[in-house]
Amino acid sequence: MDLSSIGKHIRERRLQKSWTQEDLGNAVGLTETYIGAIERGEKIPKLASFIRIINALGMSADVALEDLTNTGYRVRMSRYLDKLDGLPEEKRRQVFAVIDAMLKN
Repeated sequence: MDLSSIGKHIRERRLQKSWTQEDLGNAVGLTETYIGAIERGEKIPKLASFIRIINALGMSADVALEDLTNTGYRVRMSRYLDKLDGLPEEKRRQVFAVIDAMLKN
């Protein structure tokens, strides 16, 4: 099982908040070097550290673990729905037509 996606999601959220690795490390009591190793997939945080990190970033565990769980597609669906809301009606119809075509038996 490749756990490196945990670090990828942590990095994405950290960048969304415009935090440096040092900022996150300071917020959770870990070194910048360790945060970098997590984000690169070189280290997997212990559960207590993982919880501190996701709480500091304001993210849920299901987002951090979405690539590793059987229900991770639900997180992606939620993101897709948010993107669909921002599309003009005609583009939404096109997206739905493609989905309908792909899901036909």
